[in-house]
Amino acid sequence: MASKAAQKRLTREYKSISENPPPYITAHPSESNILEWHYVITGPEDTPYHGGQYWGTLIFPPNYPFAPPAIPWEVSTILIGLLSFMTSDEMTTGSVSTSSAERKFLASRSRWWNSTGGGSQAKGNFATKGNVKAGDGGAKFRSEWPEVDLENWEWMRKNKIDAATGAKPDGDNGSSCGPQLGIAGSSGNQAQAVVDAVVQQRDAGRGWLYRNKLLVAGAAIFIYVLIARLVNGNETLA
Repeated sequence: MASKAAQKRLTREYKSISENPPPYITAHPSESNILEWHYVITGPEDTPYHGGQYWGTLIFPPNYPFAPPAIPWEVSTILIGLLSFMTSDEMTTGSVSTSSAERKFLASRSRWWNSTGGGSQAKGNFATKGNVKAGDGGAKFRSEWPEVDLENWEWMRKNKIDAATGAKPDGDNGSSCGPQLGIAGSSGNQAQAVVDAVVQQRDAGRGWLYRNKLLVAGAAIFIYVLIARLVNGNETLA
């Protein structure tokens, strides 16, 4: 449960972000829990994310904002930082390296994914704690972003996107809702060819460390056990 300070602060921040929304960012707190915020980042122009719709959540601690000396982040600051990091090519801990083609492909499918839960059928199993969740038929996204959801379905109808697969029907040359990558093939297997090409490009960009991660992990465990035994042996001799 939010403290009085958190309630007051987040209410003020919602008013501020509603009146002066940052570029490409929309955000609001959940109606049932002000500590749970939902945001949509629209992919900026001149980036591989252009046209993408990136939905996520922010879960704040009950004692938000943090007491000094920690930095008192604001919601808009967090989301602007996230947008800046997302569109940067800088790699850091937890980053996943992908090609520009794969980013464009996934961006083109983001509206379909959000509003259909990845093409799943609605079963009434709503996500909890604000988690973005596939498999609910888009129910969670629809409950948080009803107007955006309607726009997404209109976009899918206009572009003849299959709600189950995210692809256009065979009558339109079997093209997926992602960009064409110049892959030859019949309309029946073109969507799979696009996915295979994206995976190949992604794997080609991964380094030696990723390809040999099991070997590296095994070596690390062996060294740890060896050091532990040496330390225990020294303690016994002492």
